[in-house]
Amino acid sequence: MRRRSPLMRIFAAPLVIGVASAVGLVAALTGDGVADWVSWVALTVPLAAVIWARARRAR
Repeated sequence: MRRRSPLMRIFAAPLVIGVASAVGLVAALTGDGVADWVSWVALTVPLAAVIWARARRAR
């Protein structure tokens, strides 16, 4: 079985957060209706990551 590369383990979460942020910002600036909902959901990803990290660190 092939093991995941260390770089992928390090950069996977920041990459997902960055892509979600970019998608959310572009959707917020360029669209209305469904794009507003996409932007809200996508821009919630970084907030959820911060809350998850703080909760995990508090343990």
